[in-house]
Amino acid sequence: MTGHPEVGTATLRHNPLNAVTATVERVTYADGRTAVRKELRRPTESAGPWAASTDPRHWNYWRRELDVYRDDELRGRLADAGLVLPAAQLDEWPDGALLLMEDISGTPGTQFSLAEHAALARACGRWQARPIDDRPWTSRGFLRDYSTTRDVPWQLMTDDSAWQQPLIRETWPTGLREAWTRLLVHRDALLDLVATLPRAHCHLDFWVSNVIQRPTGELALFDWSFFGDGALGEDIGNYIPDAVFDLFWPAERMPELAETCITNYLDGLHEAGWHGDPDEVRLAVMASGVKYAWLLPGLLGRASDESHSAYHQETDSRHLFHQRGQALAFVADWCAEAITRARR
Repeated sequence: MTGHPEVGTATLRHNPLNAVTATVERVTYADGRTAVRKELRRPTESAGPWAASTDPRHWNYWRRELDVYRDDELRGRLADAGLVLPAAQLDEWPDGALLLMEDISGTPGTQFSLAEHAALARACGRWQARPIDDRPWTSRGFLRDYSTTRDVPWQLMTDDSAWQQPLIRETWPTGLREAWTRLLVHRDALLDLVATLPRAHCHLDFWVSNVIQRPTGELALFDWSFFGDGALGEDIGNYIPDAVFDLFWPAERMPELAETCITNYLDGLHEAGWHGDPDEVRLAVMASGVKYAWLLPGLLGRASDESHSAYHQETDSRHLFHQRGQALAFVADWCAEAITRARR
């Protein structure tokens, strides 16, 4: 993006556990310009819940972002909706690839007001109202495959001592254990339900850390690694809990965020000419909360750790567990309502 030499680099906050991602950093050049450089790794012997894949349909296909950034139709559809796929220079070699992306300035999603969350949800609706043809490199079965490949201490759900740990006993709401147990009983039914609902091409990592709003109002979306088939509304079902789980939105205002995002998403769909059933979209938003089935037992297993992090940054343990406990209860209620609605 510039012919000038580099004079500095700074690592950007990202998920270091994902085997696809080697580095994400901001590069500063001698002329003062900046760019975001993301290096991808071709899979070798990677294993575990964040293992990379050479299968173009796998949710963690290692070179999917290269295909996304080369897709002019997708870029145009996003632009029509008020969304930006950043400009990027791409390079590829036998063991990896590089994306050198436009460094977009503005308000990060981690600092969004309710009005800015609403604008993003509305734009997402406008985009997803108009489907694009399938691509051979888009992911399939993301929700089930991602959520069922976590390393989870399920046995702690029935371990009374785990539930008596101080961080759990003193910060989590009464009834969460029973509510989450019910969610797990219906886990397969919820995954099956989401798979039967109306489809869309989804970002599938749609959350506040992957968006920046330009001063002009355009909303730039990043990290397209999981892009592929999902339910209409599934991205919104991810956006709301993730904002709270990683402490970018207060749990006390989660119901307000949820209703605002869902309403604006539906408005965006209608603006772009969609004529489907809004109840099915709301059902997808709620039922997709099953993605987090693994999270509660995972937190039980870490409640006695000396320190805790939210999105790879150390934070106050009591605050973190209180906020996540409230959000987990909200998700459990979502899933319970989805099961009830689906039975009607």
